[in-house]
Amino acid sequence: MSLSRITRFPSARLLSSIHQQLLLPPVGPLTVPTRAVIQGEYRRPGKPKENKFPWQKINFNFNKGLEGIKKHFMLLKTEFSDRWVGPEGKPVLEHMLEQNRVMWEFRGPESLEEWTVSSDHEIGGQSEAHLRLGKNNTCFLYGNLSSTPPRDGETRYSGYCTMRSKQPLFSFDRKKHHDWSSFNTLHLRVRGDGRPWMINIATETYFSHQRDDIYSYFLYTRGGPYWQDVKIPFSKFFLTHRGRIQDDQHHLWLDKVNTVGFTLGDKADGPFQLEIDFIGVCKDYAHTEEFAYEVYKRNPEV
Repeated sequence: MSLSRITRFPSARLLSSIHQQLLLPPVGPLTVPTRAVIQGEYRRPGKPKENKFPWQKINFNFNKGLEGIKKHFMLLKTEFSDRWVGPEGKPVLEHMLEQNRVMWEFRGPESLEEWTVSSDHEIGGQSEAHLRLGKNNTCFLYGNLSSTPPRDGETRYSGYCTMRSKQPLFSFDRKKHHDWSSFNTLHLRVRGDGRPWMINIATETYFSHQRDDIYSYFLYTRGGPYWQDVKIPFSKFFLTHRGRIQDDQHHLWLDKVNTVGFTLGDKADGPFQLEIDFIGVCKDYAHTEEFAYEVYKRNPEV
């Protein structure tokens, strides 16, 4: 600032004198801190920080490594043999004429290893979910639902329990997808306690921001000692993203199905149980509906 401007504006002359008396350095332009290139994993409030390097969490076990190599080579052998016989080891003609297929059947403890159970206990909630084999060789999911949110000062809603199938893998941990394009209905035999559940189907996505897209529909259990056969057409499943129904709906992609899950979140605190005999898919020729919801056509027909 020049001397002529300082004498012209008394306020500027006063600020200049104060600046010289305090011997402050000249104020430069404001600098905005740049974001770190490597960002750590999100940590919930109240969760202790792990002061470990990433390689310290790896279990360097020689026997476990040999078992993994043997497992992947057996899967690779199965892949080559299935290519000669047919899809999934079945002849091509049998695969084309197939009308019913049982995807998950609970007949032993090893069948439960294909599923994972989680609840809001992972984020500080009080809900609990457990999975075990039933008396009649069935999947028995039970626990206690609590909608009390954790005291972390951030979470406002809580109260859910989920059971989800694991992602099928080829040899060397390559993704494997369920191809249900020949079927149009989800068929399962369950016995519940009268609570409403959500059936979730996750498919392969093309973009990273779609990884939370899930197709959902309702499962209403009757309760009581009797089993119920439930058939839900795939045309009834609607698209959701992180629990929110999307305006732009589209068909369920049946050629690349990854996982199937069951979610309980009816805000009714207390014990729950769900028993599953089998989960399968079928071809219902009486069902001719293509899609049950409105689809936005970008190029509508005139």
